[in-house]
This record gives sequence, structure tokens and C-alpha cells, in this order.
Amino acid sequence: MAKAEVHEQRRDQNPGGGSGLRKFGGEGRTAGVAQCCPKQVPEGRLPFAVGEPLASPVWWLLPRTRFDVAAIGSPRPSFPRGTARELHYGIHFAQPSGAIVIERPNVKWSDVAGLEGAKEALKEAVILPIKFPHLFTGKRTPWRGILLFGPPGTGKSYLAKAVATEANNSTFFSISSSDLVSKWLGESEKLVKNLFQLARENKPSIIFIDEIDSLCGSRSENESEAARRIKTEFLVQMQGVGVDNDGILVLGATNIPWVLDSAIRRRFEKRIYIPLPEPHARAAMFKLHLGTTQNSLTEADFRELGKKTDGYSGADISIIVRDALMQPVRKVQSATHFKKVRGPSRADPNYMVDDLLTPCSPGDPGAIEMTWMDVPGDKLLEPVVSMSDMLRSLSNTKPTVNEHDLLKLKKFTEDFGQEG
Repeated sequence: MAKAEVHEQRRDQNPGGGSGLRKFGGEGRTAGVAQCCPKQVPEGRLPFAVGEPLASPVWWLLPRTRFDVAAIGSPRPSFPRGTARELHYGIHFAQPSGAIVIERPNVKWSDVAGLEGAKEALKEAVILPIKFPHLFTGKRTPWRGILLFGPPGTGKSYLAKAVATEANNSTFFSISSSDLVSKWLGESEKLVKNLFQLARENKPSIIFIDEIDSLCGSRSENESEAARRIKTEFLVQMQGVGVDNDGILVLGATNIPWVLDSAIRRRFEKRIYIPLPEPHARAAMFKLHLGTTQNSLTEADFRELGKKTDGYSGADISIIVRDALMQPVRKVQSATHFKKVRGPSRADPNYMVDDLLTPCSPGDPGAIEMTWMDVPGDKLLEPVVSMSDMLRSLSNTKPTVNEHDLLKLKKFTEDFGQEG
């Protein structure tokens, strides 16, 4: 039978000595401190046994809230996957379990325009070992660390979404610095250790760390002791003595790879440069972002847009298309005349009607002087997106990547990386 008791302590009271006892809560609020004691807990109260003094706080939830017991060092409860880190029987677990991606993003490999080298490397590291495990025996082992680096907006995180979608037999962890950094002394490195332990328990696993430079920058004399300990724990967990990382892939992404610690960089066996898209990839991006929206663009128009957007990232092209999609809406807002046209009914798209209204010039036959405020909600037929809309949006949108950063990335690729 688990033995534990929950005490309430105010901030101005001394909770007493003993390892694992701490004071929590703001002034005038009551928080809980957990410790082992002779009092028995009724059966079913705790979903797991507490067999040792707590090394971690029971997190403050609400004023005057009674707590059960939670600790990083405690045995992991058998909750349904993805529900750990939720409040279950009033318990908050300080574990990175909430970083498990349960709802898979619907991003296929075909949704990623270009980046064929990066996609092949990820398939080689993630998909093949799961589908054909007999290929990776003996000395032939899959990659355990892949670093994606490149200018902002080139699709590094989007590639990670594709990995999460396609590797449907793997557990996917999406990690940011907020998941691993704690104000409590020693907690951050425990969270790093628990993350990898959780990945080993649920392998095959993929740990995706976006903006990894925020956690694993170069070690220096000016950095804090806590930051150094986090980096050290990462180094040990990724490739330490007695650490078994079979079936675990660490996938990192960064815009500034030159600030990474050299030991961290070495543990990423594949370092793939994600460049700005080529003209054919940019043309494909315009098509992807337009989707099923009605437009009058031809294949020649898409090729021309691909040529005109040299130096633009995928994110920049997304902004251009989003702005172009708003151009018909702006035409509706500024129109002074509308005319009746034939088009699909709003109630039933398969049924054609003749009384829809669309913006027109005052000199058009059948033009009616009115504003969009006078148009019934189900009678508006907006203009289709045209090439002129795209060019207007292109002229108003500037690229976000500068030449200086591209030169630094190219130098890093020559020294340490490979083209994606």
C-alpha cells in the first residue's frame, strides 16, 4: 500500500526540513507539499505506488487545492497514450509526455515542393527501418541524428510535419525549449533524461526539436550553469556510454547552425542544408497554396511567377498567395457597380442560377449601381484570382532572407553539411 500524505503550507510558514520538501504559491495562497509519512492512502486514490521521498515539487494549481502526489522520479503511470501531463486524480506530472503528437498533421511527402535530397534522407532514416527492418542489421544502422538547417521559411518544420504524418508507426515528439527548461534547480536535465527515456519506452520514436540553437548553443564562460547542464545531458542522452538509442531518431531544425555547440553538431550525423526553393519548386508552391480556389492562371503563368520570385522563401510565397487571394475580396469592397451573372448556387453547388451578383465597371452592360452592403449574402459571386492579382501582391511583398545570412549558411554547408 502506498504511503503518502499531502500537507498545506502558506508562503509565510516554514514547511520544515527534509529532502524534497519545498514551499510554493504566491502571498496569501495555499499550495501543497508532498512527503512520505505513515498515513495510508485509500486504495485507488493513487494510480501508482510512491515508494521513496519526493525529489520534485507538486505543482501549484488553485488556491486552497488539495493535492495527491507527483514526482519526476516516480514510476510512470499507465495512462492512455498522450494523456500524461494532464490532471488525473488531481495529479500534474512534470514529464514531457504532453509533447507526444497524437493528432497527426495531414502533410504528405507530395505536399513538400522540391527538397528531394532532404526527403530521401528522412525516408532512409525513418520509413525504411520500420518497413524493412531486416535491411538494417549488423553494421548497417539507420541514422540517429539529422539536422535540418537553412534560411527561415524554407520548409524545415514542414518536413517534420511530413515525417510525423508518414511515420505512422512511430511515436513523434515535438519539443521546444519551454518543454525542457525549468526554474527549479536540476529539473531541466531531468526533463531531458525523461524525454529520452519516454522515447525508448515508445520506440520507434522521433524527437523533433525546433530551433535547437536555443537549447544547444556553443558553450562559453558567460553562459549559465543551468544551460551548460542541459547541453551536457543532451550529449549524454544522444550518444553516451551505456545509452541505447536504437529505434530513436533525433531531428533538429535551426536557422543559425554556426552557433551550435561542436559536440552537439557531431552527434547529428546528417546535416542537411534546406536551401531557398528553385524556380520549378516555387512554381509548384504557387499551385499548392492556391489549392482549389477558382483562378484563371495557366501553366505559363505559374512558370513566370517561379522565375520572378528568385530569392523568395516558401513562407514568402505563401504570403504572396494569401495576399493575392484577398484581391477579389478587395474588389468587392471597392466596387460601385455590380451585374447579374450565371453561377453555382450557394445552397447547392451542382445547381446553376442566373441571379448572382459580381463586381463590374460602370460601363458594363447590365451594370447596377450598388455597394457590397446592398448585395444579399447568398447572391455574391466574387471574381476569380488572376495573374494581375498575383503580380500586384508580388510587387508589395519583399523577400525576408538577406544575402549575408545566405553566405554564412553556404559557408557552413561547405564545412560541415550536405545539400538538401
